[in-house]
Amino acid sequence: MLNICVLTGNLGNDPEIFYNSEGQPVASLNLAFRAGKKKTGWIRVTCFNKTAGIVEQYLKKGDRIAVSGPLDFHQWETNEGAKRREIQLLGNSIEFIKVKGAEGGNGDDETPF
Repeated sequence: MLNICVLTGNLGNDPEIFYNSEGQPVASLNLAFRAGKKKTGWIRVTCFNKTAGIVEQYLKKGDRIAVSGPLDFHQWETNEGAKRREIQLLGNSIEFIKVKGAEGGNGDDETPF
């Protein structure tokens, strides 16, 4: 069964970086994408290992990227007992479209996100 999603959009905030128990980096970011003519959708993107290191080094809030990978359904229970669930994109591949800190990016962004 094929489960690959490709989205382009802008980072809604700076990526959050933490390290797992093996010391490998994990990056979490919120990606805003066009979900309709006048609608913005949001999805959490999680990257691991080398991809997370690249995210940490180069990406900031507002940068435009393309990301691809499988969708993952995640559910958990809060400390208060509330059940939560989320669909996230596991970012296996990231392409820089307009990144302020990277080569070729000038920071000009006309996207209304």
